[in-house]
Amino acid sequence: MAFNPRLKVKVNWLIADDAAHGTPNRMGKGLTCVCFKPKGSYERICINLTPLQEERLKRLKHRMKIHFDASRVEHQEALKALWSATYPGQELHGLVSDQWKEMGWQGRDPSTDFRGAGFISLENLLFFAKTFSTSFQSLLNKQGGKRSAWEYPFAVAGVNITYMIMQMLDLNTENEWAFDLLYCVAFMVMDKQWLERNATYMEFNDVLKSTRAQLEKEFLMDDVVQIEDMPSYSLLC
Repeated sequence: MAFNPRLKVKVNWLIADDAAHGTPNRMGKGLTCVCFKPKGSYERICINLTPLQEERLKRLKHRMKIHFDASRVEHQEALKALWSATYPGQELHGLVSDQWKEMGWQGRDPSTDFRGAGFISLENLLFFAKTFSTSFQSLLNKQGGKRSAWEYPFAVAGVNITYMIMQMLDLNTENEWAFDLLYCVAFMVMDKQWLERNATYMEFNDVLKSTRAQLEKEFLMDDVVQIEDMPSYSLLC
């Protein structure tokens, strides 16, 4: 998909501070410049950041560099938390168990599915499960619309959506929590596209492409200044 300079500039609201909520953003001393170099070109687009935005950007970049490590206790605990949020009251028998297949991991060990998306893809799933539990459970249990006989695996789809957003934005500028929020919106859009196309598992990559196109279209709307303004945000409940 061709690089769109306006998209890169619009993405600045993902690290916006109080200005996005009606408080004037004081531009001036202490600002830094984030430069974007699109793949295949030397065009550079600079966005001034406040110290608060710069700190948020650093935190997000740090999150992106963390690979999932099954030997780390905090990563093990995050997996357990995801299970508890997904199946409240249902005991997990182990971090390697056939139970994980119920959630849509490819095998008994979910740690093998994170690959390039890293630990943040697990954080995204957990954020979705805890913040928008109704929407999360609806997608997990394939409750909306006429479903295909060969559905996409839920958890693996979630990892792919994280990676899609990372590629789409080139991951140069985002607020760590805005990224999670955008992830939830993207998951809902993906499932909506899935139903509208009456898609099957073999068409999952095509659905991801149309999801990305829809998100980029909404980014570029003049009246969209924060994630909550995106038309697809209304899909969340």
